[in-house]
Amino acid sequence: MKRILGAIAAGVVAFSGIYALAASLSVSSNSLGAGTSVVASCTADTLTATYGTLSYSSTLPGYTVTTVVIKDNATSPSWTTCNTLAYRVTLETTGNASLAEATGTVSGVTNTTGSSFTATFTAQSAALITGVAVVIGG
Repeated sequence: MKRILGAIAAGVVAFSGIYALAASLSVSSNSLGAGTSVVASCTADTLTATYGTLSYSSTLPGYTVTTVVIKDNATSPSWTTCNTLAYRVTLETTGNASLAEATGTVSGVTNTTGSSFTATFTAQSAALITGVAVVIGG
């Protein structure tokens, strides 16, 4: 009987410790963890991503992409606060797998319709690209 009571007491203590640890996990805009958080954005505008000029490669053979242009086409854009923030643009392939990534710092964007910045990649086969993911400030 003492063993059963001891096992129950040990279980209660262990569960309490794990529950307290899980309750202390949090997430913020600067870290990952368990939970949710509202993260401020440098703009509420909808940005568009378009491929730069495609080039034909006889070695593939096929067309390649070397740039992605991130543009704000809002009537009254408000994204100059994005200047000086880091960006990561990922070219995705089948299953949302990463094909290539470009990183840098946003610069030169203005609050005029069509203002943009360009992410540059090593030549990637256009046939393999199924999507683009853009993160600014992360």
